[in-house]
Formats: sequence, structure tokens, C-alpha cells
Amino acid sequence: MTIDESGLRARLAELTLDEKTDLLTGADFWTLRPIPRIGLRRLVLSDGPNGVRGTRWDDRETSLLFPNPTALAATWDPAAAERTGRLNGAQARDKGVHVQLAPTLNLHRTPLGGRHFENYSEDPLLVARIGAAFVRGVQSAGVAATAKHVVGNESETERMSYDARIDDRTLDRLYLRPFEEAVRAGAWAAMAAYNGVNGTTMTENRPLLTGVLKERWGFDGVLVSDWTAIRSTEAAANAGMDLEMPGLPTSPWRGRLAAAVREGRVAAELIDDKVLRILRLAARVGALDGFPGPPPATTPADARDQLRELASRGMVLLRNEGGALPLNAPGRIALIGPNAVRFAAQGGGSAHVTPAHVVTPEEGLRQALGDAEIIVRPGVHPHERLAPLPLAMATDPETGEPGVRLEFLGADGAPLRSERRAGARFVLYQDVPDGTREIVARTRVTPAEDGAHTFAASGVGELLLTIGGNTTAITLAPGGGDLVEALMRPPEHRVEVDLAAGRAVPVELRLACAPDRPALALGLGHWAPHLTEDEELAAAVAAARGADAAVVVVGTNDAVESEGFDRTTLALPGRQDELVSAVAAVNPRTVVVVNAGAPVLMPWRDEAAAVLWAWLPGQEGGAAIADVLTGAAEPGGRLPTTFPVTGTGVLSPVPGPDGTLEYSEGTAIGYRHYPPHDVAYPFGHGLGYTTWAYESLAVAGGVAEVTVRNTGGRSGREIVQCYASEEGPPVRLVGFGVAEAGPGGTATVRIGLDGPPAVPYTLRAGSSIADLPLTARV
Repeated sequence: MTIDESGLRARLAELTLDEKTDLLTGADFWTLRPIPRIGLRRLVLSDGPNGVRGTRWDDRETSLLFPNPTALAATWDPAAAERTGRLNGAQARDKGVHVQLAPTLNLHRTPLGGRHFENYSEDPLLVARIGAAFVRGVQSAGVAATAKHVVGNESETERMSYDARIDDRTLDRLYLRPFEEAVRAGAWAAMAAYNGVNGTTMTENRPLLTGVLKERWGFDGVLVSDWTAIRSTEAAANAGMDLEMPGLPTSPWRGRLAAAVREGRVAAELIDDKVLRILRLAARVGALDGFPGPPPATTPADARDQLRELASRGMVLLRNEGGALPLNAPGRIALIGPNAVRFAAQGGGSAHVTPAHVVTPEEGLRQALGDAEIIVRPGVHPHERLAPLPLAMATDPETGEPGVRLEFLGADGAPLRSERRAGARFVLYQDVPDGTREIVARTRVTPAEDGAHTFAASGVGELLLTIGGNTTAITLAPGGGDLVEALMRPPEHRVEVDLAAGRAVPVELRLACAPDRPALALGLGHWAPHLTEDEELAAAVAAARGADAAVVVVGTNDAVESEGFDRTTLALPGRQDELVSAVAAVNPRTVVVVNAGAPVLMPWRDEAAAVLWAWLPGQEGGAAIADVLTGAAEPGGRLPTTFPVTGTGVLSPVPGPDGTLEYSEGTAIGYRHYPPHDVAYPFGHGLGYTTWAYESLAVAGGVAEVTVRNTGGRSGREIVQCYASEEGPPVRLVGFGVAEAGPGGTATVRIGLDGPPAVPYTLRAGSSIADLPLTARV
């Protein structure tokens, strides 16, 4: 989009220094100040990579929930990424959002990284191509995409302070590469990370922010801080930061930046450049009068169908022995596993959105299989936190409608606001009325069965939980200093009570509210009467023994994979490995569906007939799983990251005692890092419901032509991958493309090669880094 720069400069000339500097700090948590006299309207920013949340984090503003970004990278398809970006942009336009805080372009340095699910891949070329396409898609809808987090932000442990030590060659070849391609694709915004790189915190890192991003790459967009990442006035301003977020009373810029200019510590010309960037952004997204706005864009009617297709396109069939899949509509299916009962559609943290509905695996299979008998058992109980109180059990005591009554009480105990909410967990920021001293959640719970029901109160601070006439006083402290973790995974306290089926009981949770809290969370959890874990495991095995097929859904959840903390193990939580082995031992047609965003150990992988990696597949995930299991859709995904056999060789996300995180492995991450004996499934691996033969490879003018033949009995889709090496085994992905053909058909894929070496090298082509049958010397 071409912008009249002279028009922007004319607006700039009308502003006072104080107006300019006020514009460079957020007005609140999500917005920038409007300046009506120059035609500048309010700019709205929003998370994030899993969908566009808007400015509220709750059931009142539902959003499309996309498959997690690693699932998008698993398509190996920039065209799919661009369509995904366009759908995100349309959602943003519908919500009045001008800037989407996505895509996340950090690498899978280690599978223990807490935000691994939010990132695309371990390979910089795959991240660059998928990320740039997503940027183009979002911005085609007139919404700014934000390339984040610049740079070295591959860990969550001590993320506000650690210093990533990365040598220049590694920084250039790996970690900066995706950001460069996003800038070349025209990204209108970028976000600086919390961490430091090579001794300087990123929001003060002039060599990288100004020297590389703005000068070498020519970035003309807005460089925004991660929330609260700016901790200085002149150091951050002089380094190249343009926008401080959010607008808090403790801001290092508001009221201080203007003084720094007047005292000569920050150049006035630098402030002008920052303001010009914001005006340019406003013009691009249609928030500056006198500039043409973007064409109309709105969420299409087939959005759910698009999400369903995208989810199945990214699913990776890791194993399929004896034609176990597709399922041939057996008469009885045992649907087993904790994630069959509590499906994980997304990870935790700022990427979290609230969808209108999530399709579970049970719903998907019942719809797909019609009259088949489906027996559902959780098998084991690995979740460390209770699920939210189900809406079907809860009734607003004032209206009688499903839900919870949420009230904000003043110092005199009178309600300042009262509202019915369609949920039982609440994240509140900038949405608490001034003067609130207590927040109360009230509902009437009608249990469906007799027995011991477990309730959980979650939050931080002083709480009172009342069930019937019994009140429990609770004090809960946060587990760490990270605000996101305190909001998304607040501590909980459980209370068990005996209830009778069909008999309503009042439940109330009160939280004392400190006036200076910027954000808070509270919630009600519930667990119905249940078997002991040993009894449940035995019941699940019995169900599997009597079934025509067993589908075991295991995985992680948002208490395991989330922003704010890293994982300490790659093992599945609880006794899930034991469950899979026990089921596979009694049913030879055991299909394991892994519902996780980052690699887990699969010691049972050779015991199951089939293993389908479903990722955290978003709101239509259950339907997409059913599509793939029944063969209505091809499992189109290929691994964008290496899956190790053990967790012993993975790189650590934990900084040393001095706060430094040494990237001493250099470029040897992912498939460059693992020895062959520690690879369960290699980078690029994935099976389909047909087979392919690689017939020829030719290279000319930096382009590879690869011809493949579909040797199976149904139409299919293959990801053709090219790797280059100068000596020894292949060490670098240099190109990829999609082949589609019917039974017996051929397809020739033209693949532009990425920066081939200047010296003679060997190019290999195939279906994964471990299966490269075609070779050419170039």
C-alpha cells in the first residue's frame, strides 16, 4: 500500500511535543490515544496467534479458534497460511481491531519451550515462508500483522530478564531469518521481546532494532514493545522502540519522554520518526482521515468449514500398520483417554481465545459414524486442575438462565455492576469498575448424579467459597512473578461435598479486590463423582477389550503448554503411557490420537496400530479428527519439528545462575541436533492414505523440478522437500512444494531453492530428511 508521506508529515507538523510523546504510549491495555484534530482515530491492538481475541478475554466476545500455529506450519503450504491470515484479518475487521499481535516467528530451539505450540517450526526457512504468507494474508484484509518476538525469545523461564547469548552467524542464519522475510513481505508492525540478546535487553538493543531491522532491512512499520517490556526512557527510545505498551501508571515513557527530549537526552527528530510510523500505520489500516481505507472484509459464512479443513490438513499420520486407518465404520468403538473427555483445543497464555463452541472428538465421531456404538472413558486422571464448572449445571440465580451471576461490589457492599456470564472462569483487566472492593460469582448448581462432587475456587488473594450453607475461607498466592501465568493458571483450592442428583444448591465465590491490581482472575471448577484412577483404568481396558477398535486420545493441556513457563519433561502427564500400553495389549486395532502442540515421548509408539498427531487443533478439531480417522479427509500434515525418542538430549530452556542462556549449540538445533538413534519421527515425516514414488530430480537456474507418482489407490497430497549439503549428510532445508495427484498419476513440482551454496553441493529430494531417494550434484 502506497502512502502519501507528505500528508503524514503535514499531520505531524500540527502536533506539539507533548501530543507526540503521549501517542507513543498506549492509552490503556489495548488502544492508542486518538487525536481528532488531525483525523487520527483510536487504534486497537489484539492478541494473537490462535485467533483474534479483541479487547476482552471472556465469553462476551467469542472468536474463531484456529489450530495452533505449529499445526499451520505442518501443512508446509504458504497458500494455506495466507488464507489463514486473511481469515484472521477478517475477524479483526469485524472486531474493530487494527493490529493483530501475530505471527510468532521464534524457533523451536527446544521442545521444552512453553510457547513451542505458538511457534511454527525448528527450521528457519519453513518459519520464514509460512510466517511471511500469514503476514500477507492478514494485511490483505487491511489489518497490520506483527512479527514477534524480536529476537531470541525461545524460552519462558525468567523470560523477562534472561540474556540469550547467540553468535552472529547463528543469529543471522537461524533466528533473524524469519523476521527478515516478514519485513520483506511488508509487515506493518514488529514486537520486541522481553529478553536480552548478547548483553543488552531487546527493547534497548540499538544494533538489532535500528541497525538490522530498520536500517539493513528497511522496516518502515511500528516497533512495539511486548507488554511492559520497556523499562527505561531514553535507552529504549534511542534504541529504536516506537510504541510502549500497555499504558500503565508506571509507564517509563508517559510524561518522561517529552522531558528527555527537552533535556537533550532524546533527539526530537527521533520522536518525529516514531510518530510518523504510527501515522503511517493508521493510514494503512484506515484509522487516519483523508487517506483511503482498506476494502471491506468480514468473516465469511464458511469460516467453520475452513477451520475444519485447515485442522485436518495439518494433522500428521505418524504410523499406520496393517491399514488400521481409515476406520471402516466398526460397530463398536471404545473412545478412551483424558483428552477424549477434556479435549485440548488450544494452549495457554496470551494466545488464548474464547470460541463459541469447541467440537470434541466424541461429537466428531458420533456425527461421522452415525449408528456406531461409542463407549467413552477417560482412562486416567492426569489433569492438575479441575475443568470449569459446566454451563449445563449452572443457573443464574436472578434470571434462571444458564450461567453465573458476576457482581462487582463497592466499599459499602452495594453492586457497582451485575451481569450474567456464560462461563465460570474469568480473566479481568481494565474491566473492573472503579471502587470495586469485592467480586462475587454466584450460581445455582444442579448435579446430574448423586455422590461426592469436587469444587475448586481459583484466583489470587483472599477468597470465600460457599456451597449450600458451608463457607470455606481460602488464601491463594501466585506461583511466580509472571502476570500471564497468574491470570491463565491461578492457584486453586478444592472442596468436596456430597450432593443429590437433581437438587439445586447455591454456590458463591467471593474475591477481595485490591484497588491497585492491574488484572485478576477467578473461577469455579468442578469434578463430578468418579472412579479411582485404578478403577477407571480397568474400566477403560475392559471397554477396549470388547470393542472393534479403540481410539485413545492422550495429550497435554493449557496447564502443561502455555506462555509464562517452560515444560520440565517431554513425558505425557500422569499415567497416560500406561493407559495406551494397556489398551493396545487387549485390542490390536488401537489408534492413538495425540492432542498436543509440542513433542511428547511415545514409548508405546510401536505397540499401537496407528498414531495420529492432531496438535491443538482449534474449535473444529474434533470434527477434523473424525474426518481423518474415517478417511473423509487426507492426513495432510508433515512434521515441522523433530520428535525425539528420549528427553535426555534436548536443549535446555533454563538460563544459568547468572541469567544467561547460552545458545552454544550454534545452528545445530532440531534435525541438526539429534543423533539418529534419538529420533522417533524425523523432520518432515508424515504418512497419507496413498503411497508415492520419487521418479526424477533436475536442477537449473536455482530451481529444482521433482517428479513424483501416486502409486496408491486414492488421490493424495505429498510434501516434496529439498535439502542441500556440501559434504556429508543433508544439513539444511532449501525448498519445498506440494504435489497432488490421483491414483497412478504424476506431478512435477517446481521448487525455488533458497540461497544455494556458492560452491558445488549435493541436493537431495524426498518425503522427509530421513527419506531422500533423489540426488543431484549441483
